[in-house]
Amino acid sequence: MIRHILIAHDLRSTADLALRRATQLARQHNARLTLLHVLDGGLSQAEQEKVQQSLDNSLTQFAPPGSELKLCHGKPSDAVLEQVQLLGADLLVLGAHHQRHEFFSGTTLDRIARRCTVPLLLVARDEATPYSSALSALDFSLCACTALNRACQLLPAEANIHALHVFEPQKKQADSATQVATQHALIDQLIADETAQLPPGSPSLSYEIKQGSILRGLQECINTRQPQLLALGCHGRGALSQALLGSLAQHFLHKAPCDIFVVR
Repeated sequence: MIRHILIAHDLRSTADLALRRATQLARQHNARLTLLHVLDGGLSQAEQEKVQQSLDNSLTQFAPPGSELKLCHGKPSDAVLEQVQLLGADLLVLGAHHQRHEFFSGTTLDRIARRCTVPLLLVARDEATPYSSALSALDFSLCACTALNRACQLLPAEANIHALHVFEPQKKQADSATQVATQHALIDQLIADETAQLPPGSPSLSYEIKQGSILRGLQECINTRQPQLLALGCHGRGALSQALLGSLAQHFLHKAPCDIFVVR
């Protein structure tokens, strides 16, 4: 359940885009919303006041009544992660970066994603209506199943989540047809188990199995289905590992074709 959403705002237009999505989710889940900005330590008092005024305007224009503004100092990635803990946030929202920027440069985004203890939503699309379609990359790991479950909690009942499982046949094992049949049996049971855990009013869930590369399979599915949200599990103990979905999360966070939802 989402009770408190924290959005880190860096004064770019994409941050207001992310704020609009965070506002929609806050209203959908009846959650608190806090807008966070990490101040540049080199700013004068007058410049800091100008920044605060700009953020107040965004909060007034886009956020629901009762939303709060919090300003802090420090290294952006460390400050954001510290506030996630101090505020007890359930979801961290960021705006996707389409060009190099000091605050959410690739390195900063990686640091936040590697250490974030709550689901991370990277907003890439300018849409403020509730999500209606999502794609979830599914393997047999706990984090992939958790990502699917959390995505189901994030979306409204009217939405659809499509789970995609991609496997690469092993040449040294049984023939391809047998391997496909085995994968289908395993995924059928996994989906049945996951569906049984979902509460009433959850989005509808569909799924498919493909052979080949997980990255290519996901990209093809994204091109075909055009989902608004891509949900990914993140492997590793406090880090985006280079394991299956860990490397995928890192790839799509930097080349977001839609909003990206990363869950550890």
